[in-house]
Amino acid sequence: MAKPNYSGTFNMVSQENMDAYLATLDINFALRKIVTLLKPTKQVEHDVSTGAMKIKTITTFKNFDMDFILGEEFSEDLGPVDGRVCQTTVDWDGDTLVCVQRGEKEGRGWTHWLDGDLLHLEMRCEGVTAKQVFKKAD
Repeated sequence: MAKPNYSGTFNMVSQENMDAYLATLDINFALRKIVTLLKPTKQVEHDVSTGAMKIKTITTFKNFDMDFILGEEFSEDLGPVDGRVCQTTVDWDGDTLVCVQRGEKEGRGWTHWLDGDLLHLEMRCEGVTAKQVFKKAD
C-alpha cells in the first residue's frame, strides 16, 4: 500500500503543552513565552519515490529547515531551537512519520500524521509531550 504524501503548506491552528516541552529543552523563560505566542507555518516537500523530505517551519521570529531521507540517520543541527546537535532518523511507522533524535536529551523526537487536511505534530522529550495541529492551506 502506498504511503501518504505529506507535501503542502500547513498553518498552525492549535497547540498544547508547548511551554513545558520547551522548559524540558532548557529554553529560557523569555524565549519560551515568545515561542508559545508564535503561529508557525510548515512547508513540506515530500518526494514519495525517493523518500526525500524537506520540512520548513516558518515564523515571524525564526525559521527552521529540516532536509532528510526517510530511514537514513543524519546529524541534525538544532541550533535555532536549543543549540544542540542530534543524530536523527525519521522513518515510517505505518502511515505515520516518527523521528528519533539521539543526543543529550532522553526520549527526544516527534511524530507527524495526517488526518484529512490536518497535519498533527507530537513532540517528545524526557517524558514531556507537546502537540500542535496544522490545517492545510488552500
